[in-house]
Amino acid sequence: MSTVSRGPSDQVDDELLVLTDLPEGWNLLSRSPGKRPEDDSGDLDAVLGYVDQTLTDQESQAPPDPDQRDSAGGRWRYIEHVGTNTRVYLRLQRQGIDEEIRITGVVYLPGRPGDPITSHLLRELPTARIEAAINKRLFASSRTATVTGGKVELPSGRKVAERDLLKPLGNPKQTPDFYELVALQHGRLTANGDVNPSATMAELSGVALSTAQGWVAKARTCGLLPPGRRGRPG
Repeated sequence: MSTVSRGPSDQVDDELLVLTDLPEGWNLLSRSPGKRPEDDSGDLDAVLGYVDQTLTDQESQAPPDPDQRDSAGGRWRYIEHVGTNTRVYLRLQRQGIDEEIRITGVVYLPGRPGDPITSHLLRELPTARIEAAINKRLFASSRTATVTGGKVELPSGRKVAERDLLKPLGNPKQTPDFYELVALQHGRLTANGDVNPSATMAELSGVALSTAQGWVAKARTCGLLPPGRRGRPG
């Protein structure tokens, strides 16, 4: 039997992670280190213990927890910080019914082998922003609003300047395309690094936090925002 030789794996082929998902100063290298002949995510999982499924007798008899995800299906992507040559492996995994991308592992390598990892360097890797950018891109096809020429065109035909996306949202019963605006404002705040966008939205519109959270929940239900992460604000 002949063996077919495969070319080096290009980690951007499936668009799981693209350059525009990364903050300024980070590069998505086209190929993983060593130009390996195929995706080595399974090997990395094995080395790092991601395939360990050892359970106690009590755990094995317990009903499955729907909030606990299987480790299978993750894919490692290799990125590099331009200024420091810091190299990072990110493990990306689709989860939930809507298959939102989550970062489920990080391997951090300083630019020079043997250099210490400092808190400052760790802060240079905004994983939450990267995750949000990936899902914003993947969920963009579900949104009916589009951005053209610096303005947002909403389903009703109304156009709103991008600079106005952080203004009060108004009354959901009186504002056309209200939940599209909720999704766009939430997305803008998240992209800006806001750790609790719902709280900021409540402040911008002068409403209770629970009201803003209800708006965001409805936008998620409508498919205008990706599902929220359990236990995290916003």
